[in-house]
Amino acid sequence: MTQAKKEPWWKKAVIYQIYPKSFQDSNGDGIGDLPGIISRLDYLEGLGIDAIWLCPVYKSPGVDNGYDISDYEAIDPKYGTMADMEKLIAEAGKRGIRIVMDLVVNHTSDQHPWFVEARKNVDSPEHDYYVWAKEKPNDLRSSFSGSAWEFDQEIGQYYLHIFAKQQPDLNWTNPKLRQKVYDLMNFWIDKGIGGFRMDVIDLIGKEPEKGITGNGPKLHDYLKEMHEKTFGDRDFLTVGETWGATLDNAPLYSDPDRKELSMVFQFEFTELDKQQGKEKWDTKPVDCGELKSVLAKWQKLDFNHSWNSLFWNNHDLPRIVSRFGNDQDKRVVSAKMLAILLHGLRGTPYIYQGEEIGMTNCPVSKIDEVEDIEARRMYDERLAKGEKAEDILKSINAQGRDNARTPMQWNTSHDAGFTNGQAWLRVNPNFSKINVQAALNDPDSIYYCYKSLIKLRHQHRVLTDGSFTLLDTQDQVMAYYRENAEEKWLIVCNLTGAEQRFTLKDQVAKVLLSNQDSLDELKEGKLAPYAAYLLQVKK
Repeated sequence: MTQAKKEPWWKKAVIYQIYPKSFQDSNGDGIGDLPGIISRLDYLEGLGIDAIWLCPVYKSPGVDNGYDISDYEAIDPKYGTMADMEKLIAEAGKRGIRIVMDLVVNHTSDQHPWFVEARKNVDSPEHDYYVWAKEKPNDLRSSFSGSAWEFDQEIGQYYLHIFAKQQPDLNWTNPKLRQKVYDLMNFWIDKGIGGFRMDVIDLIGKEPEKGITGNGPKLHDYLKEMHEKTFGDRDFLTVGETWGATLDNAPLYSDPDRKELSMVFQFEFTELDKQQGKEKWDTKPVDCGELKSVLAKWQKLDFNHSWNSLFWNNHDLPRIVSRFGNDQDKRVVSAKMLAILLHGLRGTPYIYQGEEIGMTNCPVSKIDEVEDIEARRMYDERLAKGEKAEDILKSINAQGRDNARTPMQWNTSHDAGFTNGQAWLRVNPNFSKINVQAALNDPDSIYYCYKSLIKLRHQHRVLTDGSFTLLDTQDQVMAYYRENAEEKWLIVCNLTGAEQRFTLKDQVAKVLLSNQDSLDELKEGKLAPYAAYLLQVKK
């Protein structure tokens, strides 16, 4: 009799994403660091999370906040030392928390030794680590505005950069380059990390001369080779950032039989407040029916041959309570609703720092207050085309990446307890009201809602393996069942700030979690604004 394969740890895990620069400063330089994270591990253990996804802490010039790496096997001095990193892995491990590193191998910094050598001589081995052209091949655009091709005076050729010109793209068609990448991955695996989050991984198969960036023909060959030469059959989390993921191609990444990744991040919901055919800056109100449809669609995956990630926030996206909720008078109730709505679904949930206390977007009034390279370049480009500064700033306030990157709000002291120096990015002025200390002291806070959701996922298999059935309701309400052999759960959420109708047909066995005081209104067929119920019902 063959032994049943052990279920991967990440199937019932909850991952907490840390943006190190903004989490906790330990030395007063205004920049979050590794010792700062170590000092907050008890807080994270208390929340109940299983792993930390750590945004890049490698050596970097910092043009794109660490996503431009100049040395993959060194810690940037502003974050600490390799000894600090090893201590973080060990101390987190003592608390049952794994460390998931951010793997950025679509591109490097232009200050990486490989690129420095590549620019010196067309015959150097390193030259072929990057994508070069003697003539500008096409009008491919950079994600950060302008052309994706930059002429290099030193060598007299164009190089490809899908992102900033300081982030030249690696040439994955070169087997020697691929082996270099696998070597650096194994360096970190040997340090004892528990996984990789793979930055824009669907771009590595690009064929830029044909205008193909995402989902290139060789992409999955490279991922299979990576699996074989690095994490292989370890109990290891790999999640790919795949902006082009669809219901059809997501299983290509995450089917265990294909031996590629554990799961992907898909971003379909992020398109819902974007005007069709426009850029992310051109927003429109979210249609509740569309939101419900997208969330339900991704529950249709064959979970025996695929897996799903669940998230609202990350370091690139605006704060969810500001985006899909109400960050003013209904902040607490709408943040809890969004948490219950997402965490009731099947997949692996990710919480972004500050989400668990309902941190909000942080509006700016002038471009000088904006740090993010993407927003600043868009501002310059649109201003040059004649758009009004106030209109561009309105777009930045809605969609800018700095919204997610303002320092973590720990308490009411100087700069929200993030630093005793001057924070690298201004702290959201609402920290006096919204902070960890206040959340821990309030048994009815958003924090305890998240803590309860994590505990429920750990204790009830129905969240990991239960079926999903969407109920037929009006667009403004999302209601669904999760059911396995043992239990049947009903999740009901009012997606709006207005009262809605819902007929409860099930017999409630137990209220597992809610943002309402009782079931009275629900039994009367009413859903208060942003009401959410997670109920165990009779089978």
